[in-house]
Parts: sequence; C-alpha cells; structure tokens
Amino acid sequence: MLETAIALGLAHLVADFVLQPDRLVAAKRDPARRWRALLLHGLIVAAASWAALGLAPAPGLIALTAGLHLVIDRTKLAWGGPGFAGFAADQAAHGGAIWLGAALWPAAYGSGLWGLPVLAPSLGLLPTLMTVAGGGIAAVVAGGFAVQAITRDFAIEDPASLAAAGRLIGRLERALILLFVLVGQPDGIGFLIAAKSLLRFGEMAREHDRRVSEYVIIGTLASFGWGLGVAFGTHAILAALHP
Repeated sequence: MLETAIALGLAHLVADFVLQPDRLVAAKRDPARRWRALLLHGLIVAAASWAALGLAPAPGLIALTAGLHLVIDRTKLAWGGPGFAGFAADQAAHGGAIWLGAALWPAAYGSGLWGLPVLAPSLGLLPTLMTVAGGGIAAVVAGGFAVQAITRDFAIEDPASLAAAGRLIGRLERALILLFVLVGQPDGIGFLIAAKSLLRFGEMAREHDRRVSEYVIIGTLASFGWGLGVAFGTHAILAALHP
C-alpha cells in the first residue's frame, strides 16, 4: 500500500506543481473556460498517476484519483480562498484522496511494470527515488506557493530587489533543508539560518520601513517551517520504506 501511495503522491505533485502552467490555473478561474481547464487538468492527473504506477491495470484507481482531484479543485475554486488555509485544506484533501485510493487498491504499484519479475530486482530503489523526488517538489516548488499564501497579506513591493530573487532564495534554502535532513546532518540547518540572518541583518538595519523587516522575517520563518516539515515528513516515509 505504501508504494502505491508514494506513486500517487508523486503523480499529484508533478501534475499540480510541475505540469500545471499559469495559463491553465488562470483558465480554471475563468467561468467561461473553467470546465475545459478542469477536464484537461484531470487528464494530466490521470496520465501522471498511471505513469507513476508503471501503467498498472487499475482503471478504477485512476478514475477515482482523477475524479476526486477534479472535485477537490472545483471545491477550492468555489470556497477555498487565496490564503494559506485554503491551500492547506486543498492539499490535505488531495492527501486524503491518495490514501483512500491506496487503501482500496494497495497492490496497484506491484501490478504494473514495476512489479514485473524481469524489472523488479533492478527497480527496488524506485519507491525511495519517488519519495525523494516528491519531497523535492513539495519543498522547493509547492513550498513557494505555501509561503506566498502565508505572506500575501503582508506583501510589499521592493523596487531595489532583483526580480524573482526572493523566490529563488526561498527555493534554494528549502532544497538545502531537505538535503541536510535526508543526509542525516540537520545541524547544517542552524548554519543556514545563521548565514541568512547575518546577510539580512545589515539590510534590515538600514531599512527605515519596519514593515519590510517584518515581511522578511515572516517569509523566512514560513519558508524554513515549510522546508522542515516537508523534510522530516519525507524522512519518515523513507524510514517506513526501510524499517
């Protein structure tokens, strides 16, 4: 069951945060194009899920996964809101749908290509690689949306800042947090926090607008908190795979 859930989880992350461009998100919010965009996204979810399961002969699981994904996305559009609560509820609902599918079809992962006797011996680490890849997407890419949702009410335009620099810094720090935890060196996170604090201290000391300093602190704490949560969650899944 765990391998099936991992494959479905990776498929969800890829479909939502890698294969869903901004124009598709905008189309889902446009009443005139909403259902066409939702159906296209549902097909992407179905294809990603089927591929992650090694083309497993489980049409019921694929249909359930894509169908629940559509229902959850449509519900978020209607009642989710743009803040972090809506984002968290949406992702929690998708997580619940993934566990439901894995519970109903626990052997789906092994029934596809990944379970063939000729391939299985050489693909023993595939669930581990899927877990790490999913953790990377969740920390680096999904984390950007989470931090943006948390800080949206405090966002301040800074004309002196490089375009997209803050987003890149956040992605790099969350990737490093994940790396430190997975290689068993969480102490490195302390050095990362110290380094960023030193670099930001001089900038904030010169900043006359207190709001900018507070915004930086909120964003940094949100980014580190999300990165730590995803990193230790990924570590827990890997521990369950290799008890």
